[in-house]
Amino acid sequence: MDKNLQKYLALIKTVEYGSFTKAAEALNYSQSGISRMINDLEADWKISLLQRGRSGVRLTSEGLKVLPYAKRVCNEYQKLQTQIDELHGLQSGLIRIGTFSSVATHWLPNIIKAFRKEYPNIDYELLLGDYTEIENWILEGRVDCGFLRLPTQSRLDTIFLEQDKFLVILPENHSLADCDRFPVQALGEDPFMLLERGVKNEVSEILEHYHVTPKVHFTTWDDYAIMSMVESGLGISILPELILKRIPYRIISKEFEVPAYRKIGFAMKERESASLAVKRFIDYLQYRNVSETTETL
Repeated sequence: MDKNLQKYLALIKTVEYGSFTKAAEALNYSQSGISRMINDLEADWKISLLQRGRSGVRLTSEGLKVLPYAKRVCNEYQKLQTQIDELHGLQSGLIRIGTFSSVATHWLPNIIKAFRKEYPNIDYELLLGDYTEIENWILEGRVDCGFLRLPTQSRLDTIFLEQDKFLVILPENHSLADCDRFPVQALGEDPFMLLERGVKNEVSEILEHYHVTPKVHFTTWDDYAIMSMVESGLGISILPELILKRIPYRIISKEFEVPAYRKIGFAMKERESASLAVKRFIDYLQYRNVSETTETL
């Protein structure tokens, strides 16, 4: 990569992470190397780009004006590389994927394993977050694509992948452990462990839909912490079926009287401008059943 492009990317990543150290980790440079590249830009352009402080770094007013142009140059360079890759065929590449925990744990390892049989030289960078974070990462270009819940923002190009059922999880000694289907109104009778992740809170939406006010005693974004709490008899909860595969916890899962689902999809900003590696990965997901891939490999 051209030295100026490296400097532009150093600036973009430093602003993105708010830290020279984190930018250095992301780009595999030393912290001093990143700082030196920013200093070089400031010397070349004779302007101050960043305000340095104990809490990190942020753009100056001059930096705010030039950052979009630096991003544009880097994006155009990526498009050039994509075109060159397409001319030479898919020999290598990097796919940056935003994902949430259940997909990262139960789908992606085997999806990537199967995809690597056809494209062994592709590398992957995974970024774990909630639905809103993943949407923003795709729109900002921090990741190339991502798994999220549908529907999502209209600005994103999406593919529906799978419908994932929500289940009630109970301790093994719960009074309703032997019921066929869990009565919705019983959700308000026990202490409740609430899975709350970002702005789009699916569990709260289910409870509101059925007009149930739970006795929330514990709130977290960590699925496994909730399973542990339920196993210890501290309450009940609702989790997606996908995260409940191959778990080590002694808990019971039950369907609702009326099933509730989430739709899992795959999204990117613009499929047409995606790299060849990303396009092939999208094709793979679109024409294979991801849950079957997970189970059979």
